Amino acid sequence: MIPKGFRFAAAEAAVKAPGRLDLGLIACDRPAAAAGVFTRNRVVAAPVVVCRERVAAGRARAVLVNAGNANACTGPQGLDAARRTSARVADLLGVPPDAVLPCSTGVIGLPLPVDRIAAAAPALVDGLGDDPEPFARSILTTDTVPKQSARTVTAAGRQARVLGVAKGAGMIRPDLATMLGFVVTDAPVAAADLDAVLRAACDRTFNRITVDGDTSTNDTVLALASGAAGGPPVSGPDLAAVADAVEAVCRDLARAIVADAEGAGKVVDVRVVGAADDAAALRVARTVAESPLVKTALHGEDPNWGRIAAAVGRSGAYAGGPFDIEIGGVAVVRDGLGLGEEAEARAHRVMQAGAYEVRIVLAEGEGRAVVTTCDLSAEYVRINADYRS
Repeated sequence: MIPKGFRFAAAEAAVKAPGRLDLGLIACDRPAAAAGVFTRNRVVAAPVVVCRERVAAGRARAVLVNAGNANACTGPQGLDAARRTSARVADLLGVPPDAVLPCSTGVIGLPLPVDRIAAAAPALVDGLGDDPEPFARSILTTDTVPKQSARTVTAAGRQARVLGVAKGAGMIRPDLATMLGFVVTDAPVAAADLDAVLRAACDRTFNRITVDGDTSTNDTVLALASGAAGGPPVSGPDLAAVADAVEAVCRDLARAIVADAEGAGKVVDVRVVGAADDAAALRVARTVAESPLVKTALHGEDPNWGRIAAAVGRSGAYAGGPFDIEIGGVAVVRDGLGLGEEAEARAHRVMQAGAYEVRIVLAEGEGRAVVTTCDLSAEYVRINADYRS
């Protein structure tokens, strides 16, 4: 399922603890169409600045990722570090420096160890091969598992492949969830079309998940299209088919991030229907999905629907009419009134599962939206209290 034209590698650069992969590389054997979506946080990491500048050209040859150090809030030194490390890899690949897109993830505020990354670069490039698994492991921080997804699509009579790899477990919020994501395809897609495909996919997948309501300085999702499947750039129904495959891959990765959320054991879809419009539905769903009180109730398997109702009421997108709430298909509220202990007991049994849906039905229009969230546990607090220890 590996898209033609791409190779992957990982190495140890001692950015993280010794003995752990922390440097990853995706390389394309030809200039690839490139697109990127980045954090909306106003505090922006150095690699985001450099990567955003370079991806604007619409072409790239490689992606260089380090884990363990965000290279954020590091000033001019950080920008120089992002450029120097990517230039070192570019030189070894024999490509222009600005054809390598740098990404970082990890602790904010620490200088990037340029010398260690540069020293590991030859082994990284020499290790390029067809297996993306080491790359997927090299970009992890608090993640417990690597995250990959793939699809095959037929476009213009040719078979093309789409592969996605992501990392993320904490500091996850909509408006580009805090994460790194990389999607590669051998479909022939023009850069402008790839940009539109990626933005639409992110809006409907990565921008519809939340773990803790926090955003980061390094959020990046990149897409590269080698065109190695052959033929001219796809358009019309063929482009739509590729777009569907990209969105499916991104959705898999987004759900995998929530499933691997720090300290979490539940994946819960908050679905809102009957809002004034889709924007209002999304605002209600996000408010419920990000509520610490709702999320702790999810962890405790407690059908405390009052917390859900309170979040709906403070969302700013609800006019105050009747509403229904269902938990895992069990109705617990009708027309704003609770249905009693027996209904809550049935909902409690549903909440013992690892995944289910909270459905909120309003009576204000045709708007609908879904946001995927998780529970909030004491383990989340422990992980983040000890993150730099």
